[in-house]
Amino acid sequence: MITNILRPLAVLLALCTMASAAELKILSGNGGRAAVAELSARFERETGVKVTTDFAVNPTVRKRVLEGEDFDIAVLNPPVLDELIKAGKVLGETRSVIGRIGLGVGIKEGAPKPDISTPEAFKKALLAAKSVAYPEEGASGIYFANLVKRLGIEAEMKSRLRPMPGEYNVEVLATGEVEMVVVVASRIYGVKGAQLVGLIPAELQTWIGFAAGVSAKAKDPEQARKLVRYMTSPAAEPFLRQMGLEPFVE
Repeated sequence: MITNILRPLAVLLALCTMASAAELKILSGNGGRAAVAELSARFERETGVKVTTDFAVNPTVRKRVLEGEDFDIAVLNPPVLDELIKAGKVLGETRSVIGRIGLGVGIKEGAPKPDISTPEAFKKALLAAKSVAYPEEGASGIYFANLVKRLGIEAEMKSRLRPMPGEYNVEVLATGEVEMVVVVASRIYGVKGAQLVGLIPAELQTWIGFAAGVSAKAKDPEQARKLVRYMTSPAAEPFLRQMGLEPFVE
């Protein structure tokens, strides 16, 4: 009798152990860092599936995947993800757009916020800053470098621009190494010692998309697919918008 009662309990415990033993590895571009980190953490808390995240600029993630690094989910700009799908590294049927991000301006927490509401105001804010960081690699950094040229202030800004690694270009605000950063807005979210001023003016804006896909060699494809669906579910939308992201836009 006791054995019959305990047997279902033993099965339940075994299933719980299997769920908790599951682990997923995400390789992600820096643009969606805050969203990917937070949504992964929420998924882990709700399911018991351990999720590890590894962030780098899109070209670096692309290179690592093509060279054969193991991963379960990739979160990248859609064109980069599509390239990995064509290469057979990511399952095309799992491709899911999470959203898109605009470029934003960040400054040290507590510093007066400059006016960036119009192209002219944004231009003046750049010229007033002693130093401006931006990603030395990736789509947002390339766009910003060209935007400085479009604004006609390349010569004035030359000595003030600080191209920096994607994993470090916002954190330098807190240390005082730079006065301002221009990067995808979500990258500024949650960084200690930094504050988001806002998005750059619409007339100058570009949008960086990010999408997720499951590895063709995922160790636990079922859980990987669940996490991708979670990232693009209605439950994720309020959080994405809170970070200034537009969810589910192709």
